[in-house]
Amino acid sequence: MSHCEAIFVRLKQDHDHHRALLKKIGSAGDDGEAKAGLFTELTKELKGHAAAEEQALYSTMMRKPPTTDETRHSVAEHHEIDEMLNDLAATDMASDEWMTKFRDLEHRYLHHIEEEEEEHFPDFAQHLTAEDEVHMTAVFDRRKKVEKADAEVTPEKAEDAKE
Repeated sequence: MSHCEAIFVRLKQDHDHHRALLKKIGSAGDDGEAKAGLFTELTKELKGHAAAEEQALYSTMMRKPPTTDETRHSVAEHHEIDEMLNDLAATDMASDEWMTKFRDLEHRYLHHIEEEEEEHFPDFAQHLTAEDEVHMTAVFDRRKKVEKADAEVTPEKAEDAKE
């Protein structure tokens, strides 16, 4: 494993877990209790992962001019996904509307992580040092635990939920 692969392996492990959670939610059917528990887990996972990724990887990449545009793009997508999670939390889970919004979130998130894994991570690796990798991996693992523990399902006000 090269000096900068460890952080990307760690991030992809999270992405794989997120893919599995999305699949479980999508196949939960009318089991509202299971779906609610899985959605809470997904929300905490995605919010914790995004915050830790921004503090570890993206804060490092912002200091490397060739990667700042990609970094800004990914951080903006994190905020869009966060808003989608909050909108889903404000929508009646038993409704068809919830599943439609969930499928939109799933599509958006899968696109985001595919873009990270196939485009951004290989590009970022060209600009990282061994010291960067050690720092980023330590920061990510430490911050992920804290951020996930602090993450909450935060529904928008019902009147602000998107149609």
